[in-house]
Amino acid sequence: MAARCNFWLPKKKRFCANVPLGDSQFCGNHTQRSDGQWIPCPIHPSHSVLEENLQSHLKRCPFFKQAQSLSLQPFYQEGINAGKEEEEEGVQNFSSEMKRNAVRAMTLFEFSQLINKIKSVHASICNDIRDSFKIPQACDIWTNRQVDRCSIIVLFCMCYVHIMFPLVNSHLIFQSRFVFSCRGLPFQQKHVMQQASILGNLEEFGVLKSCEDNVVSGSVKSDTSVDKDDVPAVVEFGAGRGYLTQVLADCYRIKKILLVERKSYKLKADRSLRQKENVTLERLRIDIEDLKLNAVESLQGVPYLATGKHLCGPATDMTLRCCISKQCNQHNDASSESTCHLIGLAIATCCHHLCQWKHYINKRYMLDLGIGKDDFNAITWFTSWAVDADHGSDLCGTGWSSDLQIRYIFLSVEIIKREKEHVESDLNTYDEVKDMVKNMKAVDRAIIGFMCKDIIDFGRFRWLKEHEFESQLVKYVPSNISPENRLLVARQKC
Repeated sequence: MAARCNFWLPKKKRFCANVPLGDSQFCGNHTQRSDGQWIPCPIHPSHSVLEENLQSHLKRCPFFKQAQSLSLQPFYQEGINAGKEEEEEGVQNFSSEMKRNAVRAMTLFEFSQLINKIKSVHASICNDIRDSFKIPQACDIWTNRQVDRCSIIVLFCMCYVHIMFPLVNSHLIFQSRFVFSCRGLPFQQKHVMQQASILGNLEEFGVLKSCEDNVVSGSVKSDTSVDKDDVPAVVEFGAGRGYLTQVLADCYRIKKILLVERKSYKLKADRSLRQKENVTLERLRIDIEDLKLNAVESLQGVPYLATGKHLCGPATDMTLRCCISKQCNQHNDASSESTCHLIGLAIATCCHHLCQWKHYINKRYMLDLGIGKDDFNAITWFTSWAVDADHGSDLCGTGWSSDLQIRYIFLSVEIIKREKEHVESDLNTYDEVKDMVKNMKAVDRAIIGFMCKDIIDFGRFRWLKEHEFESQLVKYVPSNISPENRLLVARQKC
C-alpha cells in the first residue's frame, strides 16, 4: 500500500489520504511552510508563493497560460469597465476591515450626523421603490416543479437500469446524475422564485414577450421561423452555473446565449442549454471589469438582453459600464451592425458592502447628495447590517420608517448623552462607537442597512435614466425569500 500523509484530520477522524512529498511525512497541503515571506501570486491572488521562488513560479503558474490566452482575445481590455478615481490615482480598494475601522474612528457626533444624513437622503429619494413579486405564467414548468418531477423520473429509471443491467451502468448513471444536477436539483424553491420574478418583471416591463402558446409539456416548440417577439441574444453577467438563463431558455424563445463568468464551476447548465434546438451557447471566462463587449464576434449587430442575478458589489457597476458605455454604443462607426445593441436589462444587486468608490457608476450624484468618498465607504459597510437580522418578517416593508423614527429619537438622545460623557471623561472614541453599534437593536441596524442599499441602488437607477433608458428599481421578492431583493430593470426608450 502506498504511503500516506501523516497529518491527522480530526473532523474526518482519519489521516490525510494524499501521497507525501519526497522524504517528508506530509503532503504538499500539510507540509509546514517555510519561514520566508509569502506573497500573493501576481498572476492570480488565489494562492501565494515564497518571494524567493516568485520568478520560477511565474513560469509554471497554472493560471499563466489562461491569462496569456485571454490577453490575446479581441474582447479583452484590462480595466475597461473599472471606472477611475478622480481624486487620487493608484488608491487601493477599501476592505471591509478598513471600512469598519474608519467608522469606529468617528466621534459619536459624526456617527450620529451620518445616520441622520442616511435617513434624510433615503426619505427624499427612495419613496417609490415598490414591491414587484411577479411569477409569470410562462415559468409554470419551473414554479410547479414539472422540471423537478421529470428529472426525478429520469434518475429513477436510470437507477433501475443500473440494478437490472449492471454491465451498462457507468455511462447511464453518469448521464442520470448530470440530468439530476444540471436542472438545479434538489429543487430549491427560493432560487426558482427569484429567477421567475426577474423574468416576470422583464415581461411586465415589455422586454420579454410571453410565449405560452409555444409551451408544450414543459418544453418550447421548435420553430425555425423568425418571430419578432423572440429575444435574439441573452448575455448573463456573473452567470455562475447559468441557472437563470436555463429558466429563461425553458420558458421564453431565445436564439443566442452568452454566459460571462470569471470562475470555473461544476454542475453547470451548459450541457442542457446546448441540447436545445436553434439555440447557440458561448461561455466567456473573463472578469466583467476586462470585458469589451463590443468586440465579442458573436454579438456583432445582434440586439441582446443583459441579465444578472446577485451581481456582487462593484460587478453591477462594471456591468452597467460594459453594456451602456461608449465602447458598446459607438454611433460614429461606419456600420451600426458592427456594434452590439442593448434592448433591455435586469440586474439583481447584491453584496453592497463590497462596493468601491472607484468603481461606483454615479459618483457625481452621490456628491450632489452630500455623500463623499468617506461617507460612501461607511454606507457600504452599514449595508452588511441588512442581512444580519432575522428575515422571517419583511423588514423592508413600508411600515418600518415610523418605527425607526421613534427609536431613532431615543438613539439620538443616547448618542448626545454619551458624547457629553466622552468629552468630560476623555474616553476612547473607537470603543465608544463600537459599543454604540453593539447596543443598537438588530432590527434598527437592519433597517439602516436596507436604507443604505437603497441609496446605492438608486444612484444606479438614476444613471440609467440619465443615459436615456426607461428604468425601474423594485423589490422583486420578499426579504424572507432573500434580503438581497432589489432589482434594476431597464429598456431602450421607444
